[in-house]
This record gives sequence, structure tokens and C-alpha cells, in this order.
Amino acid sequence: MSWNTKTEELEEVSVLTDVDKGSAIVLYNDDVNTFDHVIYCLIKYCKQTAEQAEQCAMLVHYKGKCQVKNGSDIELIPICQALTEKGLSAVIEEL
Repeated sequence: MSWNTKTEELEEVSVLTDVDKGSAIVLYNDDVNTFDHVIYCLIKYCKQTAEQAEQCAMLVHYKGKCQVKNGSDIELIPICQALTEKGLSAVIEEL
């Protein structure tokens, strides 16, 4: 294999990884939901541990928002819908 072919392959891989960075569910703070409810929903729908969910709830409360789940849109859409149906302020954002 020549040096140029290797360089071309590396460039192709770099371009492909730059194009699709995925998405994330971002949870926003509100004045309605309790910490317990938010933590419960993060554990149930985002499959977080109790510790992760508690940390995310604290970040949402003090910072105003937090990424709670990363992945593809196909994976995230039903999770985000479940969170919003439970009264949480969640949206999917591209990374």
C-alpha cells in the first residue's frame, strides 16, 4: 500500500466522523417538577443510575439544563417523548 492511499483513507474516516456527531436529550429546569420526579424519570427512561440521575437533577436545577442522554435520533425520540409526557421540559439537540 502506498503512502497516498493510507492518507486518503484517513481523510475519508475523518470526514465521516465529523459529519455525524449524534444528538442529545437536553433537560431544562422548571418550577413544577420535584427532584424525586425528575430522578425517577431519568432512571426509568434514560436508564441512568440513581447517582447519575441525582447529579443531572442538580445540574438542571443550578445550571438550568443538562444533557441526560446521547445517541441517535431514532433512539432518543421515544425517550424524549416519554419525558415530556411525564411533564419534563426536554428537547433533542444536535451535537
